[in-house]
Amino acid sequence: MVLGILTSIAACPAIVGTAEAVRQGQRKSAKERHRGVKSNLIVSCNSPSASSQEVNGGRVVLRDNKLFIATPAAEHLTSHLFAGYFLPFPEQNWGRQGEGLVSTISDDPPQLNWIYVDQDTYEIKYGNRIQAEPHLVGPWDCTVVDKRLTLEGWEGFVAVHEGPGEWSLYFDRDDDGLKGKVTKKTVLEVELTRKERRKGRGDE
Repeated sequence: MVLGILTSIAACPAIVGTAEAVRQGQRKSAKERHRGVKSNLIVSCNSPSASSQEVNGGRVVLRDNKLFIATPAAEHLTSHLFAGYFLPFPEQNWGRQGEGLVSTISDDPPQLNWIYVDQDTYEIKYGNRIQAEPHLVGPWDCTVVDKRLTLEGWEGFVAVHEGPGEWSLYFDRDDDGLKGKVTKKTVLEVELTRKERRKGRGDE
């Protein structure tokens, strides 16, 4: 009897430790659950430039294999609203640094593409694995509190004015204002915030 009591007492710390580990794992899973939820990307631009008003608050859309910011002046252009989430990229393991990023490119039929940065132009594009693999495919992540998108551990996203109402997205990887990549075009620093899509009836 005494031996049984002693054994139980000795086992208590291990039981408590295991239970706490399980609770921590559950909390972590709950915090990370958002990573697999389809989300839109909302643009924020705090530049003093008058052009910032055109892109601030806009949503990211996909068109012609590139990512753009939806603006009223470009409503006539056929685009697909970014609806993406984090997903491990094949044969890449960045650990805690992040994952790959995918988005739907059509609703009917439903189809996904990888989001990547062109290694030559720094344009943010989308494509299948074969198209994406030679380029910068991650690690994508987001800030803990505000869910702002990051790539390679920082926010280097900029909007480039391509024409009336057309703003495409780039990643300023060298942090030099796209020197040598873009000339005679307006370049604005932007933040991209993940916003979970409104869930409708029948949505997965």
